[in-house]
Amino acid sequence: MCVGVLLFVSAIIAWGQRKEPLSFVQSIPLPWLHDGDFDQFAVDLEGHRLFVAAEENSAVEVIDLRANKLIHTISDLKAPHSIFYRRDLNKLFVSDGGAPELKIYDGDSYNVVGNIKLEGNPDLIAYDPSTNYMYVTNSKPGDSDHPSYSYISVVDSTSSEKLADIKIDSAHVDAMELEKSGPRMFVNMSSRNAVGVIDRQKRTVVATWSIAQEGQQNLAMAFDEASHRLFTVTRKPAKLIVLDSDSGKIISSLPCVDMVDGAVFDASSRRIYVPGTEFVDVFHERDTSHFDLIAHVQGAFRAKTAILIPQLNQFYLAVPHHGEKSAEVRVFKVQP
Repeated sequence: MCVGVLLFVSAIIAWGQRKEPLSFVQSIPLPWLHDGDFDQFAVDLEGHRLFVAAEENSAVEVIDLRANKLIHTISDLKAPHSIFYRRDLNKLFVSDGGAPELKIYDGDSYNVVGNIKLEGNPDLIAYDPSTNYMYVTNSKPGDSDHPSYSYISVVDSTSSEKLADIKIDSAHVDAMELEKSGPRMFVNMSSRNAVGVIDRQKRTVVATWSIAQEGQQNLAMAFDEASHRLFTVTRKPAKLIVLDSDSGKIISSLPCVDMVDGAVFDASSRRIYVPGTEFVDVFHERDTSHFDLIAHVQGAFRAKTAILIPQLNQFYLAVPHHGEKSAEVRVFKVQP
């Protein structure tokens, strides 16, 4: 009995002494923003800049990563969603859902230097460095005679040309992950509660994996390519669902924070960061079949998008204006 008590006490002490995976460093205030969600981030490591889409404030905020302060606001946008910065061209690509187009900015002056017209509502951007192609999701509103569907537009970021549209039989497509070792791309077909598998060379959907038995409205996604594990996050109910990226088989399903709009996998620590309203959940990939919730970090209302910058060992969380609390970007240090 004494041995059992000692082991229990030791476990409690060890739990209390363990380090949280994220420790708060500081906030970067954005007090002029009104209520409204943020969307995605992008980073320019060499230029020490962080870009964040203030979607419902019709702006992209540019932050100096050395000083952790705002240095510029790009305001000639309607509904910016996703951002990609191409360092060798010194160009910033922003999907503007209200236009609808992909806007291109000079990386020094932040002046518009081009635009690419797209269908529907341009949203997320995924980049393939092997081809310099960008894949941009955009939904196409329907009517009674023509149901809604989506496109993933293929854009050559070098020539600034749209090359093709991949039609997706889903009213909404949210989140994309590109396979580096092969031609596949995974997408959340959220209105169908499924994951679509696209062959980037054939530019067609080659498989559809339902996750409806575990959850609905899968909006966020992350990918552990080395372990062949794909992570998708649903809102009804709020779950992290783990799939085998070869077969689509569901490996695990865990409750998580609600209202998630982005997820990040860190290969070095084998952690999955899942930001949602009020909290950031951090999961650990113990092995390819077992996943543990290791932290429930305090976040904020509708703070559902974030970026991990492994080179800086930092995690940035976008916090919208709410009530008397100003908008900000919270900076966390990643702990081993």
